[in-house]
Amino acid sequence: MTDIEKIRLIIQDKTLFFTDAELQYFLTAEGSINLAAAAALESWAAAYALNADNEHIGDYSYAQTITDKMLKLAAKLRKDDAEKPSITWAEPNLMMEEE
Repeated sequence: MTDIEKIRLIIQDKTLFFTDAELQYFLTAEGSINLAAAAALESWAAAYALNADNEHIGDYSYAQTITDKMLKLAAKLRKDDAEKPSITWAEPNLMMEEE
């Protein structure tokens, strides 16, 4: 699975809202799959934010919560990436030979 496919899987972009080039931009700019997915979700939420939050037509009413859910997932992905250790100092390399 490519990094672009992983990002699509995380953000559930089944309708191909983003092109591969756009997702590659997020990956290049952000530096990790989780951060690229978070940036994509934030961008996607911004596009949804242009629509009305709620609508009333007669007895029918509709409330859009998708942007809140997208931004919540983006925040979780950013938090997970920030908490991931970059180096595992606590794990000694027992295979190294001394000279």
